[in-house]
Amino acid sequence: MLTVKTPQKGKARRELEKRAPKIVETGKKTLILHGRKTSNVVNSVLSDLYHLKKDSAVKFSRRNEDISPFESGGETSLEFFSQKTDCSIFVFGSHSKKRPDNLVIGRTYDHHIYDLVEVGVENYKRMESFTYDKKLAPRVGSKPFVCFIGEGFENAGELKHLKEVLLDLLRGEVVEKLNLAGLDRVYVCTAISSNKVVLTLCALRLKKSGTVVPRMELVEVGPSMDLVVRRHRLPNESLRKEAMREAKNQPRKDKNIKQDTLRGKVGKINIPNQKIGDTVYYHTKVGDTFVPSKTKGVKRERREARMKHESNERAPKVQDMLVPKKSKKAKRERREAGTTEEGNEHASKRQKEGAE
Repeated sequence: MLTVKTPQKGKARRELEKRAPKIVETGKKTLILHGRKTSNVVNSVLSDLYHLKKDSAVKFSRRNEDISPFESGGETSLEFFSQKTDCSIFVFGSHSKKRPDNLVIGRTYDHHIYDLVEVGVENYKRMESFTYDKKLAPRVGSKPFVCFIGEGFENAGELKHLKEVLLDLLRGEVVEKLNLAGLDRVYVCTAISSNKVVLTLCALRLKKSGTVVPRMELVEVGPSMDLVVRRHRLPNESLRKEAMREAKNQPRKDKNIKQDTLRGKVGKINIPNQKIGDTVYYHTKVGDTFVPSKTKGVKRERREARMKHESNERAPKVQDMLVPKKSKKAKRERREAGTTEEGNEHASKRQKEGAE
């Protein structure tokens, strides 16, 4: 039984979140592998494909003998490589007497096989066999056009499936806006029968047309090949429903927020009824029972009442306020008058003693 280890550090956890399936996917990477036995044609196809998708592709040079995508148990190593390289599309090349010059193109979801298409390569022409102006050579990382011509892509089930896989393989990263001057190549896929498609790469030359939209000319730069559909395997309905889940296009509605020309973004806050009468009472313990007391907010009223009472005690009484205050000069005159009266009394006593 396999044990699943959860990452303990934040860096490893963030890396796993990047590789997890997302509702809005970023650009898909392509994994290119060789089978147990390959031919010169298959090697050339894989090399040219890696050259065209060099910025978003990973190529393994060693041969893989234990990979058989259509057989049960043969996709284990393929899913392992997909998880290690974080690639969601793979191209597997092989060659045998029963299936010569064979390519298997498949997609993965959550690093498990999603669907498979097996094609045979015929009438292959390498990129070096075409002669053209080297200034028209496609630049690495440029965004290509993908053109599908023929009713077979709408009617035949095999070609419908092949169209989906080729579109994911060739289109690169999905963007919303394009600069017309940056488009320099076109993949042209033409259905000539119910199971055969001609795939060729053309350079895009822009010429003057007398209008805003330039006139376009196609120059074949290669590679070119015929793809014959041999086998294909569709995903089951539950996996397809989970993988095709889309994000909601409707923007999130912000409640109670409006835009004002002068103040900008203005928000409105709704405060519910406070219900002051239903406030919780605090209880004080008196003996063995709890007696309800006033709320916490009433303490301020008691403090104000105590301060008012203290100020009343310090205030003078009304009778005292009616008596005029004595000045320092009056106190000094009174004290001097008292001393003179005492001196007169002593003098009168001495006179009486002397007379006796």
